[in-house]
Amino acid sequence: MVAALLLLSAVLQFSGLTPLLRYSHDAIAAGEIWRLITGHLLHLGAAHFLLNAVGMVLAAALVGAQLRPLGWACVWLICALSVSAGLWFLQPGVSWYVGLSGVLHGLIVAGAVTALGDDRERLFAAAILVAIAAKLGWEQWNGAMPGTAELAGGSVVTEAHLYGAMGGLVAGLAVLASRRLRETRPHDRDSRDAE
Repeated sequence: MVAALLLLSAVLQFSGLTPLLRYSHDAIAAGEIWRLITGHLLHLGAAHFLLNAVGMVLAAALVGAQLRPLGWACVWLICALSVSAGLWFLQPGVSWYVGLSGVLHGLIVAGAVTALGDDRERLFAAAILVAIAAKLGWEQWNGAMPGTAELAGGSVVTEAHLYGAMGGLVAGLAVLASRRLRETRPHDRDSRDAE
């Protein structure tokens, strides 16, 4: 999944279609709703793309085993829509946006929340969540991490990281709750069979 997403992102990045696909408040208001998704597959330039590609590989290494590919695709979509909704409703002054970092924050949070349900992964997952919370807190009070804007080649919309993490939290809790429900169902059936 990581390779496919990065390949799609690279093709779109270098296709010259950025003006037609990036998140654009005015264009979305005019009905171009695909931009709510496609804007997260585009980047400011090659350096921004490489930063997000490294972030995607890191996210996969940290929490990639927590879901199957279809599950990750659903979580990706929830996080992308969460970022777009946050920008639309809470940051209407952001006229345009590109980047995967908000979604990446959400993927990491979703994977870590899901891992809280695994006794062997719980401590590591909690450490990831504390680190992400600290980073998000820093960004909300101090702005982008030092040097990030220079590396990315443009300003960083730190709120996108927060909105993505919130979407990841919701998605992760939904996956965790779903797993808990599945775990209790066979147990309930077994106890009824024993009667």
